[in-house]
This record gives sequence, C-alpha cells and structure tokens, in this order.
Amino acid sequence: MTRDYRQVAWDSALEDDLRQLIRLAVREDLERAQDWTTVALAPAGVRSQAGVVARQQGVAAGLQAAEIIFHEMDIDARVERIVEDGQRLQPGQTLLEIDAPTRDLLTAERTLLNFLGRLCGVATNTEAYVARITGCAARLYDTRKTTPGWRRLEKYAVRCGGGVNHRTGLYDAILIKDNHLAFAQSTARTPADAVAASRDFLSQYPGGLPEMVIEVEVDTLEQLQQVLPQSPDVVLLDNMPPEQLRQAIGLRDQLAPGVALEASGGITLETIRSIAETGVDRISVGALTHSAINYDVGLDWRTPVE
Repeated sequence: MTRDYRQVAWDSALEDDLRQLIRLAVREDLERAQDWTTVALAPAGVRSQAGVVARQQGVAAGLQAAEIIFHEMDIDARVERIVEDGQRLQPGQTLLEIDAPTRDLLTAERTLLNFLGRLCGVATNTEAYVARITGCAARLYDTRKTTPGWRRLEKYAVRCGGGVNHRTGLYDAILIKDNHLAFAQSTARTPADAVAASRDFLSQYPGGLPEMVIEVEVDTLEQLQQVLPQSPDVVLLDNMPPEQLRQAIGLRDQLAPGVALEASGGITLETIRSIAETGVDRISVGALTHSAINYDVGLDWRTPVE
C-alpha cells in the first residue's frame, strides 16, 4: 500500500492551537475590559442553562472546544455533550447543554458559536463532497488552503466530515510543486531528477528523517511519463480533464502500478463525480476548507437555575 499522510487527531497539539485562538478571540471581544451590556443587565451570582442547537442539517465537529473555551475564559461551566463529532445533525437538534453563571454565559456566547460554526461548517462541506463520490474508489483529501492558525482544527473537521488529511505542513512530507519544478528546470533538471534528488536527500540526511511521502505535481502526460519510473509515492495530476486523467491512469498501470494518482485543481461539487469516475485513487479539494460556509448554530436560553 502507498504510504500516506499522518491524520490529524484531537490531541494536545490541536488543543494548544485552540487555546491560542480562544485567547485572541476573547481579546477581540473584551479588550481587557468587560461585557458592559451583560454587566448592566444581568445580576451577579445567578446561573442559567442554555442549549447549543442546530439550525440546519449538517455534521458535528469540535464539540470538545466548548469545555476548553470556558476553561480559558475562567468560567465555571458544566457542559453535557448530547451528540458526538462526526454525527449528522438535523435542524432543532441539541448539540450541547450548558449550565454556567449567567453573565459568563452571555459573554462567551459568540466566541463559542463562532468556533462551533466554523468547525461544523467545514465538516458539513466535506460531507457534501464525500456524498458526491459514493461508490467510487477515490478518497477525498484536504489541502493546506486553510485559515491561518486554524489548520489542525480545520483538518480535524475534514475528518469529521468523512475526508482524509493531506500533509499537515511543509515539515511532514516531500511535495514537489510546479514552482519547485520551474526552479529545477532552470538548473537543467527534469521532474524525474527532482524526485530522485528528494529520495536521496531523505536517505542521506544527517541523523535521519522520519519516513515521508514523496509526491510530485505534474500537469502534462509527458511529465507523468518522466516521473513514473522514479516511483514516487503519489503523483498529483493538476487541472487535468477526465479524459486526460484516464490516459494518465493507463500510463501509470503500464509503467508503475504501485504509484497512487491524485487529481487536483479547481474541483467543485459539480465536477467531482466525473473526476472520481475516471478511477483516480485520490482527489484533493482546497474548497473543503477555503470555501466552507459557517454552519448555522445558536444558543437557546433555558431558564435561570439559581
């Protein structure tokens, strides 16, 4: 089986990213002051209950963020998760039940909903793409076209929606892109030379490096024919129409059957099915993250409990 990229999990590294984003979000809202509207209207010492409720169909993602948001805001909140990440949601369905001091709950409302709306939005968008390729062998991958600072979180949300993570960053794979090849060509090296040089680099690096995927991007069948004898793990076929993808698969099957082929470039919900039906192994779609629409989720007030 072809080597693949490490998949993002809800782990300490992701939570570190989340905490930094929460601190920034709180600073944006409070600027080291207070929520004056809430202070003016809500008495201190009162607790309230509220539910986080879905307003549309979708997929849950990032529900664990609620506890971390309240912790970072120093809020004594009790959170009950009603659904789990990856679960499909229906309008009116409750995701979380929350019991917290009234003032704190009102102050934290928008921060909480912004995080959940973004993560559930990415998961929901991903699930829509996955549904379009049901029955095809191709797997759906994300890209590095993520919101700065949100990469682990958004990639986690992609997994909740049924997608697969491409490389997390520049540090965990070799991916030879078009501008790498343009530079190589300026020094009289071919795409095949670039693959060979990358493999040599990994094997000879002082102290060794973890085993990494070697992937190379091509945009012509001629380039594909050049790189296949070097047996990269994956060849990314950039902006190739379905007929050209079928020809690429034929070349791969003839020259290097063990190499995975990945289609990428401008793929939409309208075009992904025709791409998948060519028989490619992977499809990477930047729109999973860069074009995801926020999921509509709200905080429904229950009643004061003290």
